[in-house]
Amino acid sequence: MSEQFNIHRYQTLLWDFDGVILNSMPIRDRGFVRVLEDFPEDQVEALLDYHRKNGGLSRYVKFRYFFEEIRGEELTDDRLAELAAAFSRIMLEELGNPDLLIPPTHRFLDRKHKDFSMHVVSGSDQQELRELCGILQLSHFFKSIHGSPTPKKEWVGHLMEQHAYEPRTTALIGDSINDYEAAAAHGVDFLGFNNPALEEVSAYYIRDFDSL
Repeated sequence: MSEQFNIHRYQTLLWDFDGVILNSMPIRDRGFVRVLEDFPEDQVEALLDYHRKNGGLSRYVKFRYFFEEIRGEELTDDRLAELAAAFSRIMLEELGNPDLLIPPTHRFLDRKHKDFSMHVVSGSDQQELRELCGILQLSHFFKSIHGSPTPKKEWVGHLMEQHAYEPRTTALIGDSINDYEAAAAHGVDFLGFNNPALEEVSAYYIRDFDSL
């Protein structure tokens, strides 16, 4: 971890959303609890543990994990769509609060968005994510905003190809091991943030956006 790190070595920054731009994880926890309130508490707790360890995965993957792995039940696509829609309604009710923005990240985006090509690649539902970015007045910082059900790893590859981005001048900023894996799959640097467990796999670990 060089003290001489210069963020301007990159031309393109790909951003995770939850836990990096918005302090949304506690609210997403509550969303799963509310949607699954009719199921045994210990099973919901097992899902929350999986959710917290896999922040970069979509709710579609997590609901399927809950039913198929924790409960041993089949989950139809229609039922999955119902669960995801109920979760999204809760998120739009609660996450459009500018007080949830992570201040150093927001200041960096405001100062530096013209210096880079920036995109959001998130595990959150794409339609919901775009609505939230509009409500929170973030949309103008990014060339595009992408989310599930398309996996993050696929979005990274698509953006790299579509815009002919060079891996050596591209970085993905995230707070989960899934973010690291999406970056590594395409040979781009991973910059960890808001999760010290990621220091060892980060090309550089961001402790303070205000110093970049």
